[in-house]
Amino acid sequence: MNVQAMRRLMPLRRLRALAFLAPVAPPAALAALAALAAGCATVPRAPQTPAIGADPGRAIATIAETLVGTPYRFGGTNSGGFDCSGLSVYVYERVGISIPRTAAEQERSAQPVPLRELVPGDLLFFRIRSRHVDHVGIYVGGGRFIHAPRSGALVSYGNVRRGFFRRHLVRAGRFR
Repeated sequence: MNVQAMRRLMPLRRLRALAFLAPVAPPAALAALAALAAGCATVPRAPQTPAIGADPGRAIATIAETLVGTPYRFGGTNSGGFDCSGLSVYVYERVGISIPRTAAEQERSAQPVPLRELVPGDLLFFRIRSRHVDHVGIYVGGGRFIHAPRSGALVSYGNVRRGFFRRHLVRAGRFR
């Protein structure tokens, strides 16, 4: 049994431990006790969605930053694990924007953005292992982006201004 499942069962264990009160405690008291014990349950929460306002880009970047450290999972599209395009789909959905599922489809559908005009929330498209776009990251500003890099890795920051990612960058795009 994993830790989360054990935490969900804790209120039940507390109630069983108090079962000896059943013969003497009135039903209303038991109901109040049950409600009190249930209030102690730990329930996983989804990342809070920041205020979107007039520009969803900053909200997109902020949500992506909350997911740094999430495991990579091939085909993953939820906070249990992401692949690169699943991460961008998940984050954009949090601000009410629907985008295509794969990096190549996202690249084809996005409004092109010149690299000198990048703003937080824009998508960066890369060719890593193919002649076609096969990787995407979410720009957060200052030359940095967030992506789900590969199997065995965690969602993390990359730098588009130098090194590996600069050499493999194809273009940037925007959905709003």
